Amino acid sequence: MAELCIPDPAERDDLGAFVARAVRLDRDALVRLRDGGGKVHAWVATPFDTLVTRSVRGAVRPDDITVGGTDLLAAVAEVGASVSDPGRSQDVLWRCALPPERGWYAVDLVPADVLADLTDQGAAVARHNPGPHGSPPAALLDQKVITVSGAGFEVGVPLRCLFALSGMGFAGAPGANEAVRVSATDSWLRLDARYGAVLRRRHAALPLLV
Repeated sequence: MAELCIPDPAERDDLGAFVARAVRLDRDALVRLRDGGGKVHAWVATPFDTLVTRSVRGAVRPDDITVGGTDLLAAVAEVGASVSDPGRSQDVLWRCALPPERGWYAVDLVPADVLADLTDQGAAVARHNPGPHGSPPAALLDQKVITVSGAGFEVGVPLRCLFALSGMGFAGAPGANEAVRVSATDSWLRLDARYGAVLRRRHAALPLLV
C-alpha cells in the first residue's frame, strides 16, 4: 500500500490547497508525488498544457507514484493524520515528461502585479474570442505576452503559463509587492511564485521516429 507521511499540519494544508486548486481546474486531475529526500514534490498537468508543482516537507512510498487528485485531497484532509494512503496508483495514466532537476538559470524577476495585469488583459480577450468549446483558442494561449532576458537567455512567456499561475493561486494576493522568478534551461521555462511553480517546454518536443 502507498504511504504519504507529512507530519506538519501546515504542510498538509499547503499540499491540500495545491491539490484543491488543481482539481478545481480539472476534476480528473492526476497528481504525481515524488520523494525528494525530506520533501515530497507534487506535480500536476493542467488544462493549459503546463505543469505545476509544489513541494512540502515529508516522504512518500513508493518514491514516485501518480494518484487521483480527489483521492489525495481526501487523504490530506483527514484531521490529525500525519500518515495516510494517498490513493491507488494511476501511474499508467501519467503522460507528461518532467523537466530536469539541474541546469536551470535565473533569467529575471518580474513583479507579480505586472503578470496579474497581463493575465487580466488576456482573460478579457479570451472572453470575446472563445474557442470552439468555449475555452481560449490555442493561438491566444500561445501568444508571448512578456519577454525577459538574462543569463544569456531571452525567454518569451506565453499566456497559458500566466493562466496556470493565476488559476493555481500561486502569486498570492494583489498588491503584495511580490516577484515571480523566471528561470530557464535550453528546453524549459519555469515561473516560481510564492505558492508554487509553473513549467512548460520552451520548444515543441520532436516526435520519435520508429
